[in-house]
Amino acid sequence: MKNPKRLLVATLLLAALSVKAQTPKQTFLNSLIKRMTLDEKIGQLNLLTSDMDVTGPFMKPGYKKDVEAGLCGSIFNAYTPQYTRQLQEMAMKTRLKIPLLFGYDVIHGHKTIFPIPLGEACTWDMALLEQSARIAAQEASADGLQWTYSPMVDIARDPRWGRVAEGVGEDTWYGVQVAKAKVKGYQGSDLSANNTILACVKHFALYGAIEAGRDYNTVDMSRRQMYQYYLPPYKAAIDAGVATAMTSFNEIDGTPATANKWLLTDLLRKDWGFKGFVVTDYTAINEMIAHGNVKDEYEAGAAALNAGVDMDMQGGIFAGQLKKLLQDKKVTLKEIDSAVYRILTAKYDLGLFKDPFKYCDNERAAKEIMSAENLAAAQKIAERSIVLLKNENQLLPLKKAAKIALIGPLANSQRDMIGNWSAAGDYTKAVTLLEALKKRSANVQYLPGAHYTQDTTLYKRATQKLKLDAADTADSQQMLAAAVELAKQSDIVVMALGESQGMTGEAASRSNISIPENQRELLKAVYATGKPVVLVLSNGRPITLEWENAHIPAILETWFLGTKAGDAIASVLFGDYNPAGKLTMSFPRNVGQIPIYYNHKNTGRPLNPYNKYSTKYLDTENDPLFPFGYGLSYTTFSYGDLKLSKQQIAATDKLQISIPVTNNGNFDGEEVVQLYVRDMVGSVTRPVKELKGYKKITLAKGETKTVTFELSVEDLKFYDKDMRWKAEPGDFTIFVGTNSRDVQSAGFTLK
Repeated sequence: MKNPKRLLVATLLLAALSVKAQTPKQTFLNSLIKRMTLDEKIGQLNLLTSDMDVTGPFMKPGYKKDVEAGLCGSIFNAYTPQYTRQLQEMAMKTRLKIPLLFGYDVIHGHKTIFPIPLGEACTWDMALLEQSARIAAQEASADGLQWTYSPMVDIARDPRWGRVAEGVGEDTWYGVQVAKAKVKGYQGSDLSANNTILACVKHFALYGAIEAGRDYNTVDMSRRQMYQYYLPPYKAAIDAGVATAMTSFNEIDGTPATANKWLLTDLLRKDWGFKGFVVTDYTAINEMIAHGNVKDEYEAGAAALNAGVDMDMQGGIFAGQLKKLLQDKKVTLKEIDSAVYRILTAKYDLGLFKDPFKYCDNERAAKEIMSAENLAAAQKIAERSIVLLKNENQLLPLKKAAKIALIGPLANSQRDMIGNWSAAGDYTKAVTLLEALKKRSANVQYLPGAHYTQDTTLYKRATQKLKLDAADTADSQQMLAAAVELAKQSDIVVMALGESQGMTGEAASRSNISIPENQRELLKAVYATGKPVVLVLSNGRPITLEWENAHIPAILETWFLGTKAGDAIASVLFGDYNPAGKLTMSFPRNVGQIPIYYNHKNTGRPLNPYNKYSTKYLDTENDPLFPFGYGLSYTTFSYGDLKLSKQQIAATDKLQISIPVTNNGNFDGEEVVQLYVRDMVGSVTRPVKELKGYKKITLAKGETKTVTFELSVEDLKFYDKDMRWKAEPGDFTIFVGTNSRDVQSAGFTLK
């Protein structure tokens, strides 16, 4: 029989060693959790919203009582140092003085607004993407915030979905690079610094693959498709140390993401090692009832907590149901404590327990928000987000002496310049195209020419509270006629057309993604005058432009560029900056091609124009109008012979790929040289091309540079027939060029 005294001593020794092994953070947090009541614990899992009015931010009376009672751990939509201090002071009067966490949708800038993410991605410049996130974090933290619901890394192949504006397009490899850059920009290297904020990767997972491009809709795909194409950007954010993750609205394998234990526990935490906390999207727990996988809020709360959700955004389900669920043994105290621990860890890492008011600094806000330096960065990034789609006969850049007619509803709309999800952005400080052109030339006259759309319902929904010019309320035909007359009197016409900011983003899916018909009528009428036309597009998604591409000599894709939009567009129009943006999402010819993306699979009957029984349409081409990676310049680039260092490589080898690129035109310019790979034969079918690298280079006119890439076996790996991540020996083709379509190729073999 074992000695009881020795057993007791050994037990005490193990307990002492366990305590000793804890870090100061673990000791502090575990001690705090032991002192918390169940109500206080559940309160930490409760995320409530603040509201904004014309007089500023405010909290509903009932929510204030929750904060004062310690029944709310985090608040979103609350910002400004004064307001967050007021709320934090309430928290400091509670029994345990646990600080509040303040979150907000800082999606593409806080007060200084940068291009929408889909536009910014067209820079192909990770340093700039990281910089915009860094500036956004600095401004947000100066304005009382510690947490952003960004980056959105959903891979999307359907431009009908309005939320493509928030992502970076269709390519997995590129999405991985952006995810890492954004997390680093927001979180920096030290979360305890007062100018860094928690990032939140979303929407976990697969939200970009919703059926029919219709927001909040269903997703259904194979595990192979998930792992190969859709999951890697989320995984990249986790590997980069992202502090939080947000669940998506869609279901996965028949279970809503918010109740999907395989997704949130097995994959996210066990396989990927995620240590942060998981927050739902807005009322996502409640919405599981409509999904049909739970009967009521009671079942919904159990399903979400059991799956691995830590924080309930605005739904009130955890606050209302967890106590009873615990009593009924539908959830465990360990699950609640684990969720509380993860949330308190984030607050600890931010330094809020040491100084709950560290983000409530009026002096910082006055000095750092919308500084001259930040605005200059916003213009630089906006310029580099612009994509030149067409420039027939070198119509652009504009001649400064030209008599310019500026026509279109997007030409003088400050609200539209900052785009959707611009949250705290002040559109009254945005620079319009009209304002920017007038600063550069006295020979500019403007007329709107048309409303955004003649669909009254869509128009009201899209423009929302937008204050209209008097000219916008005039009769449509009179507006059009006046614009045509103005065009006739000009040397050149700049047409500012596209979508209003409300026609893209969340809850803004469109089944017809062309320029609205009344704007197209205006464009056609102006084109019929015979005057040269430059089409300047503002939009949040790829749009269909078949007629425009066939008739309009110059087309500039400008997205929604942010606070300095007008200045950036004018800079490109007049040639002060030579555009170098490249698309990260294919532009279809028409909606019938959707979904369309460059890295599609081949088929058993590949396209053959001479064989009826091959994969093709009767009424259009298979290829998009503008492919992934596409973008022109005011200069021209030529590519020399593609060279590989070896024809065969072993698994331990590196393959060098080189190609000379020459600037043959009359302008200095930047070019994004793109590298693609095709695995010719695999144990499972492989895409026709996959992006594996790029180099953005600057070339003076007449200059040649040799661009070199290095490829390793890691770049050739994929999920094989047994779902193993590996490269298979065999033949590969390398493609290098100016976009995914216009490339040179060479082959090699992996032994």
